[in-house]
Amino acid sequence: MNATPAPDPMTLGEGSAVLGFDVGGTDIKAALVDTAGRVCEVVRVATPRDGEHTADGVIAAVGELGRRFRENHPEVLPVAAGLLLPGEVNDETGIGVSSENLGWKNYPFRDRAESALSLPVAFSHDVRGAGVAEHRIGAAAPFEDVVVMVIGTGISGAIFIQGKLLVGGGMAGEMGHSKVADGPVCVCGGHGCLEAVASAGAIARRYTRATGVAVSGAKDVLDRAAVGDVHAQEIWDSALDALALDVSHTVALLAPEAVVFGGGLSQAGASLLEPLGRRLDTLLTFHRRPRLLCASIGENTGVIGAALIARDLANERGLTPCA
Repeated sequence: MNATPAPDPMTLGEGSAVLGFDVGGTDIKAALVDTAGRVCEVVRVATPRDGEHTADGVIAAVGELGRRFRENHPEVLPVAAGLLLPGEVNDETGIGVSSENLGWKNYPFRDRAESALSLPVAFSHDVRGAGVAEHRIGAAAPFEDVVVMVIGTGISGAIFIQGKLLVGGGMAGEMGHSKVADGPVCVCGGHGCLEAVASAGAIARRYTRATGVAVSGAKDVLDRAAVGDVHAQEIWDSALDALALDVSHTVALLAPEAVVFGGGLSQAGASLLEPLGRRLDTLLTFHRRPRLLCASIGENTGVIGAALIARDLANERGLTPCA
């Protein structure tokens, strides 16, 4: 287990003490937030991958992390927890519908987590949770109508309309599976999905396929493009073209004030936003041109979002701590 102190000066403001859990394909992040909104501790453990038993392992890890927080911080009494998951999730029923990467199907995560923690649990998709964090206290905070697009292993987003998160039965924000090209084949079974062309993982895979040279990730491809690698430049340009096309569709449909980019690819900063903005300008006509911004909270965005939705649940139910 890796434990780190709270990211200073991160604070969520006064409210209920809560736990937050952000489950990823590689690790689970957990955080304890006190009543002053201070993130007391952030802990990271490996996601237990055990085939059809992975979901059970995740719940066991969540329960153990909750116990460790109680032992390490007995003065902080959380009244609720937030749990974020990848894949397809149903926020209302608390079900992890499916995860291609982690292998579960229709698993009752919220009910099992409530039993493991002896706390009520707020439940959502990892990107929607990260979007909540960016919209409350990050780069998306100034905007009522905004899309937070996370570009990492996959691509998905959180959509806010008049300040409210659009859930769509758990299916809103799946822009990674909109068709932007004729290929390659996507993990969802489609052809030419945005995720298969422009995700960080896809950029690296496409470069290796084109050159036979293994790369460490999308940043490696971008670095190679910067020093004149023709294959790297072609792949980076095609990824930008696909992203611009998808953002133009989002603009035409939702007219957001801003699009905020998170995930690993957003670390490219101006190398992403400036050429993407130029491409977008060629595609838009009378539409509202959104500001293009990078997410601002950092690597703990998801677990902060989990804590925030836990606080929402505590407020809704009027929960108070019990010694």
